[in-house]
Amino acid sequence: MALLVHKYGGTSLETAELVKSVAARIVRARGRGDDVVAVVSAMGDSTDALVDLAHQISPEPDQRELDLLLSTGELVSSALLAMALRDLGQEAVGLSGQQAGIRTERRFGQARITDIDSKRIRREVEAGRVVIVAGFQGATDDLEVTTLGRGGSDTTAVALTAALKAKQCLRYTDVEGVFTADPRIVPDARKLVDISYDEMLELASYGAKVMHPRAVELASVYNVPIAVSSSFSSAPGTMIHSEALMEGPNRIRGVAHDLDVAKVTVHGVPDRPGAAATFFEALSEEHIRVDTIVQNASAEQVTDLTFTVAESALSRAMSVVEPIVQRIGATGLETDAELAKVSVVGTVMRTGRGYAARTFEALHAAGVNIDMITTSEIRITAIIHSDSVVPAAQALHKAFALESMGEDLED
Repeated sequence: MALLVHKYGGTSLETAELVKSVAARIVRARGRGDDVVAVVSAMGDSTDALVDLAHQISPEPDQRELDLLLSTGELVSSALLAMALRDLGQEAVGLSGQQAGIRTERRFGQARITDIDSKRIRREVEAGRVVIVAGFQGATDDLEVTTLGRGGSDTTAVALTAALKAKQCLRYTDVEGVFTADPRIVPDARKLVDISYDEMLELASYGAKVMHPRAVELASVYNVPIAVSSSFSSAPGTMIHSEALMEGPNRIRGVAHDLDVAKVTVHGVPDRPGAAATFFEALSEEHIRVDTIVQNASAEQVTDLTFTVAESALSRAMSVVEPIVQRIGATGLETDAELAKVSVVGTVMRTGRGYAARTFEALHAAGVNIDMITTSEIRITAIIHSDSVVPAAQALHKAFALESMGEDLED
């Protein structure tokens, strides 16, 4: 008998019938002799509906109260799934994040898990119950309810898998696994049998929506295997683990894209020590993530500083940057919110060569202009106009033959 952690996303729980279908899947797992702890997201788009409702009440809702409000979506799913299981004859109990022992830092809207006291969950499992944990939430030491940010239920599931020393985390969603690209824009995208933590983290960080980056990072730290598959079929999914073994390591594994990109350029920044740090320290204090950074060579004691942020965070970023521009005497400020990222990812880049050349040749042949470039040890990212995402993703997918098993380049 194994202990498994299931995770069900909002699309898997969107209606009462789908909740019943998830309950039946869990009962089948119990019938195979497995104990189950299930982590649930809010039903369908209910989180978005709660955010909209909050903004109807207040243009800038208090973050503490907003976290309290948003946590209710997962509580609904937890309670309903427990009811459905009981109707099928399976003892079950729904728990909030706080009841499940999930402790977080005091940072509303983007809290991180600091500890999990799993005694209550273990006690319920030992009593033969399926435990349904409301994802995306926890509580501080002084019992303030916090949320973990969008996609936080994935993080809850991986953290519980590690804390409970469960066999694996089964992440059920509306797709059958991790694909070599988004099938909605690359029709010949192929489902991967498996993928490494490093590759999945890069894909997730640069646009792939199937897993939240923080969850993948946590899985890597605690060596938690994650199986991603569809809650609507029994087809085998994709295994995320320490090393991709089934399809060989010498391949580009996927193409990711991200439309949530904006560029900020500060002109005429005085070329003196600490000028750039002034901007990025202030942005960090406001929890605004900065990605690509480019600083031009100094000319006449001034330089231009360019960086990217999420388009959704652009207005907050500008409220931080504009006062600094005035304070340090920079000469100008401009933004571009019509950008996107397209990335190729594969651990083969650590030892192979020719991947950058093929990436940029493919984009050139597709008529895609590159605005900026950023790389990691296993990733190449081009920042392009948002209108070019589809031809760019399709060209890169074809260039690396990802519709089949991929293609090696010369080592």
